[in-house]
Formats: sequence, C-alpha cells, structure tokens
Amino acid sequence: MSLIYKKSIKHCIFKIFCTFFITIFIVLSISSCAIPEFAKPKKVDKSVPHAAKERARKNIDEGRGVSLKGMVGGNKKTTYEFSSSNPLWRASLELIDFMPLTTVDYSGGIIITDWYSDSSNSNDSIKITVRFLSNEIQSNSVKIIVHNKKCKTNENCSISEIDSKIKYELQRSILTKAAQYDLESKNKKKKN
Repeated sequence: MSLIYKKSIKHCIFKIFCTFFITIFIVLSISSCAIPEFAKPKKVDKSVPHAAKERARKNIDEGRGVSLKGMVGGNKKTTYEFSSSNPLWRASLELIDFMPLTTVDYSGGIIITDWYSDSSNSNDSIKITVRFLSNEIQSNSVKIIVHNKKCKTNENCSISEIDSKIKYELQRSILTKAAQYDLESKNKKKKN
C-alpha cells in the first residue's frame, strides 16, 4: 500500500474515532444534566376549584383570606366588616351628610368635613373631625373634634379647636342613631 493511502485511512479512522467520542461526550453530558425546578411541570391540585368564587370561599374556609378584623391571638377565622354594617359609621355619615367631606377613611376610622358655614355668617365656619376608637356603641368609641375658623377678611383668619355644644350634641346623636341601627340589625337577624 502506498504511504498516501495509509495516511488517508489513518485520517478517516481518526475522524470516526473523534466523532464517536464527541458524540458520546455530548450524549453523556446532556443525559447527566438535571432538569431545573422551574422547567419541571407542576403537579395539578385537583381539589382547587376552577371558579373564582369557589376558590375564594375555599381560601376563606381555610383561613387564608384577607382579614379586616378579628385576627388577634392566631385566630384563623376571616371576618369581613364593611362600612355599611357598622352602625357608628352609618350614623355619623347620615348626621353630617349636609356638609362636604374632605376625608372619609373607613379602614383608618376617620371622617373629616370641609369648612362649613351657614348663609347668615360667611366669616365664621366650622370643620368637624370624627374619629372612631372602637366599633362598640359607647360614648368613648367616638371622638369628635370641632374647629372654628373666624375670618375678618379672606386673608386674616384664625383657626382654633372649640369645645362647643355642637360636639356633644353630635356625639349623642351619633350614638343614638347607631343604637337604633344596631337594634334594627339584631331584629332582622332574629326574623331570619
């Protein structure tokens, strides 16, 4: 055999040998790789309902819902309380509904009115702040602050907190109205 022929056979064998080992190396490299966690298919929990209302109900029953009240001491019950079901809140809004409101925050428990003056004296106006300290219908559950603004001209005003008759009358009216709402609610529950 010729020398050139021997070299070409050796070259072909070398190419086959290299291709074989590279293929084996690639196959072993790929097969030894673990599939990352994010690429693995998730197991489907068939106990989870498909409808949104059913999922929400299941989460509430399991204590995984958002709680607005009653999460003290590790209690896993979820209680929703809306402003329309709070008699103090409803009574307060009803009694000051003639005044423009600047801040109404149920979750923060505060109602602030805008400056209000009657038509007889436009230089004298009041602003009422109602703070809710608890949901119980008691005299210490609501704190009412009344500010008075007296203006000589539009630019010369003095603002001060006043301890007026309005403050006590409003508190008494709110508590009375809230007690009425609470009684109506209890009577409705008894009928149902």
